Amino acid sequence: MPGDGPTHPAGADRAGADPTAAEPAVADQAAADRSAADPTAADPAAADRAVADRAAAEQAVSETGDPAGAGVGASATGKPRFAPPGVAIAVDATGEAVIEAGPSPEVPADVVAGPEPPGDVADAYTEAARDVLRGLVASAREPIAGGRHKVFGRADLAVVPTTSTIASHLPRAVGMGLALERLRRLDGAGRRGAAEGEAGPDDATRPPWPPDAIVVCSFGDASVNHASATAALNTAGWYDHTGLRIPVLFVCEDNGLGISVRSPEGWVATALRSKPGIRYFAADGTDPVEAYAGAAEAAAWVRRHRRPAVLHLSTVRLMGHAGADVESAYRSADEIAGDLARDPLLATARLLVAAGVATGEELLGRYDARGWQVRRVAEEVLGEPKLAAAADVVAPLAPRRPARVSRAVADAATRAAGPRAAARAEAFGGKPPELAGPLTLAQSINAALADAMLDHPRLAVFGEDVAAKGGVYGVTKGLRDRFGPARVFDTLLDETSILGLGLGAGLAGLLPVPEIQYLAYLHNAEDQLRGEAASMQFFSQGAFRNPMVVRVAGLAYQEGFGGHFHNDNSVAVLRDVPGLVIAVPARPDDAAPLLRTCLASAAVDGSVCVFLEPIALYHTRDLYTAGDEEWLAGYAEPGAWASGHVPVGRARVYGVGSAEDVTIITFGNGVPMSLRAAATLADEGVGTRVVDLRWLAPLPVADVIREATATGRVLVVDETRRSGGVGEGIIAALVDAGYVGAVRRVAAVDSFVPLGPAARQVLVSEDAITQGARTLLAR
Repeated sequence: MPGDGPTHPAGADRAGADPTAAEPAVADQAAADRSAADPTAADPAAADRAVADRAAAEQAVSETGDPAGAGVGASATGKPRFAPPGVAIAVDATGEAVIEAGPSPEVPADVVAGPEPPGDVADAYTEAARDVLRGLVASAREPIAGGRHKVFGRADLAVVPTTSTIASHLPRAVGMGLALERLRRLDGAGRRGAAEGEAGPDDATRPPWPPDAIVVCSFGDASVNHASATAALNTAGWYDHTGLRIPVLFVCEDNGLGISVRSPEGWVATALRSKPGIRYFAADGTDPVEAYAGAAEAAAWVRRHRRPAVLHLSTVRLMGHAGADVESAYRSADEIAGDLARDPLLATARLLVAAGVATGEELLGRYDARGWQVRRVAEEVLGEPKLAAAADVVAPLAPRRPARVSRAVADAATRAAGPRAAARAEAFGGKPPELAGPLTLAQSINAALADAMLDHPRLAVFGEDVAAKGGVYGVTKGLRDRFGPARVFDTLLDETSILGLGLGAGLAGLLPVPEIQYLAYLHNAEDQLRGEAASMQFFSQGAFRNPMVVRVAGLAYQEGFGGHFHNDNSVAVLRDVPGLVIAVPARPDDAAPLLRTCLASAAVDGSVCVFLEPIALYHTRDLYTAGDEEWLAGYAEPGAWASGHVPVGRARVYGVGSAEDVTIITFGNGVPMSLRAAATLADEGVGTRVVDLRWLAPLPVADVIREATATGRVLVVDETRRSGGVGEGIIAALVDAGYVGAVRRVAAVDSFVPLGPAARQVLVSEDAITQGARTLLAR
């Protein structure tokens, strides 16, 4: 929400105990207007149907970016502004209201027309109605989701589509606020640290946000109690307490109901007032003047101080919550009538009539004329085309442009070896990782992150303990010292907020790499990936995206640190998310290429990637015998990055012995175990192909089919659980492809991973792999 509107109102620094205190003239005039004689009072039907002309002002907001609304009712000086009959209100470049005149549109002969806006504003009215109605009928021409959902959003107005009704979008809003402030503190190009004249890989997608932009997000009173709202408000306050600025205005629309469950009297105000670090403002949302004044004050305060605030608006809910909800089943007739009397459209109409702008009859005529106009548009959009093919539906879900991703990796290599070679040498202390000798998996990931941060000036690494400590397993060690606390920082202990920060950062134009400390900790926040991250491009036809690479330490088999929280072998919830990319590096020499691919895919295609790192393999050095160091590998120099590029969905194949007898398909910890089992089988004269999937979504189906067909015997080694595990997807892919050979599966037991030696009873073992292969060969 850019701030090119009027000057901040006087008193904008004061909290909202009295939301009209900043505009005393507005408050006084509003009281006078309400006490004036109302010409519609003698006609209750007319009073109940009268409406105000707000859409011209709303259109002016969309064109100018005025954060507080288009000046209906009050000017920056605090004096009310009204337009005489036959004109419309707009906002000029200075933020002041101006009056425009124009012809009235045609209406049915039996409708008494009231004052109408000029032609261009009337057209905007019509198009706004068309946008909404297209969403209701799932028209493929709807401007944001294209018939995929009835969401509100417009890319040209920076209105991000939100499908949530339970505040799950609020963590993203906080993340975007934090990202806006970080971008604001960069140089004019947003490229602090880039060499003079350099063009970083993300220059072409520099965010358009002006330096005084703020984030506005709304939610209902019932959602105050939801964990996502609590997380967002807590995170905003937590960062404010630490001195970091987050310019977010939370807007709570309080109608007192969550479908049929009532919000206890006073609870919402008490809850919102008690949030530390969040400035509280309140206003009557059914009073247009007071609502405008409250919104203007709250937005101005956030914009000036770059700090979070909440605007608590008391509102009404007209009719049921949705669809089949019949509110008379749980609300009295008097209560429903009371809400109808507080309809803000009626309040606006009364204000206009009291000020002499229009008569009740004129407003009713205008209301009826607009109703006919909406009906005509509704009839038009009913016949518009709908999405009629699966390919059309999923087209914006997760675009894949492998050639561009490959080129992005090659370009990064060229920069690392050329213009940024000196900076790279300095960052690595004169000893780049390719000269450091064989590395472990953890060391390779660390080096790849450092290279990525050198190449992407907007890349940020964050999560619990990733900065000062360098991560629980040392994977991010030294990154903060090299790149500073603005790009490598610790977060509070809340996975929902960590992912929300990533979502907002990606939307703002950063390339976020959040870390989830353990796979089991992801499950309490997984909707941030499923419902928010992966759906963004789908519900905006690619107009908005939140690219990110989520690093997750997970899977089982780590020694000395047991239990299901630190040895979680369940990835089913991730593989179920449409469009999500899941990479699992097993070897050090795969880790860097896979990470570079994920980062390039995020930057190029807006992909949401999960980089699942097997904890037990972080510091593994040996493969067959103690001291053989067969699981270490060198780090490729930049000149070899392009040739070693690993596209999304391509497996790695190892040949052991003749490699003609059996194919073992596996991933993660299953790779070294399967290689050891293959060595045992080789001693028995059995040749084995070991296929490391590397990607759990999308699965490398073509590689799986090819290697399965080569031997006609497939053993699936799945360290996740038998029910809902990766193995089910592999076998289904084989069946779908018409594979007719033998298949057998070795998978973990459907159990949480217990402590100590008991874990061996439920996890896949090398003996089980070897025996499974022998059983296949005996058929």
